[in-house]
Amino acid sequence: MITPLWNRIAPLIVAFAMASAIPLPRTALAADSQLEKMRAKIAAFIGDKMEKLGGSRIVYKVDADGLHESAVTDLRDDVYKTLREGKIAFSGLAIRDGGVEVKVADAKGREELKRKLAAAAEGLPAHALSVTDGGDGQVKLKPTDAASAAGLRDLVEDSIAMIEQRLKDAGIKLASAQPDGTDRIRIFVPGMMEPERVTAIFATKVKVSFRMVDISMPAEQAQSGTPPAGTEVLLGFKDRRPYLVAKDSALDGDDISYAGPGFASSTNEPIASFRFNGRGARRFAHITEENIGKPFAIVLDDKVISAPVIREPITGGSGQISGNFTLEEASSVAMLLRAGSRPGRLALVEQQVIQPAAKP
Repeated sequence: MITPLWNRIAPLIVAFAMASAIPLPRTALAADSQLEKMRAKIAAFIGDKMEKLGGSRIVYKVDADGLHESAVTDLRDDVYKTLREGKIAFSGLAIRDGGVEVKVADAKGREELKRKLAAAAEGLPAHALSVTDGGDGQVKLKPTDAASAAGLRDLVEDSIAMIEQRLKDAGIKLASAQPDGTDRIRIFVPGMMEPERVTAIFATKVKVSFRMVDISMPAEQAQSGTPPAGTEVLLGFKDRRPYLVAKDSALDGDDISYAGPGFASSTNEPIASFRFNGRGARRFAHITEENIGKPFAIVLDDKVISAPVIREPITGGSGQISGNFTLEEASSVAMLLRAGSRPGRLALVEQQVIQPAAKP
């Protein structure tokens, strides 16, 4: 599934910049009533086809638990950063009972912490917080139910987009992916009596990793001899040239919070843009600060997409992949990134074959 795509696209240039890309809208589309109307029409059309032709019905569950765990981990890191930058004395910072707890003995320090967190969350309902001051210095912070629900809706939307693109790239047409409750997605494929064709696509998660490139010896030499300890030789997607990269990932797909097609603001060419979550953005900022002038490989299923040189610290937590491709190709690239992130974590709930209606 992957190789044909990369045989079609030009060599990739990876440019990391917060303001250089114009991503296509995601949450706005999800909230738009027009999207709901379109989905209703598609569902009606697919339902009619399923009744006449029969087909496959598959239900997946998204990783809601992992989403909440990631949100709370990011919250803990944000609290720690706020406390350190504000020079607020604290103790006992920990994740507990689905939230974050910390002890700040000084009342003014507690108020400053709450004020700064509230300011950071202003206008961002997905990060809205419930803050409880126990009065004894113990502060409990937790994402609100509304924030958790909004995050879950976004995850379902991202997962649907990923599913639709992967099915399209696999040549499976006339398929419909629709939300099913709060954390499930149902897929209908009229006329297909083998649901295993669909489940096989999502049985193996795409592996996305970001690794440092080892420049201590030429990759060709390492390929024909013995690579340095902790490294391995991987080949490029398109050119098949060898790259000597670290075995350990500096970042992985779980640190990507979003990936989608868009347009470069300077050239208006289609690109695949992505964002890291809070943890990933902090890690990437640290990595780029420590490795200016060194190449950094983006690896997909043990194949190197590209290995750009880090020119400056990247603190915005955002990146883009460009390579002279069409919007459809940019969508496929973004899909591969999404498939390696949380939207790609799909648990199969059920699959069934629906027989066509009997002819009168």
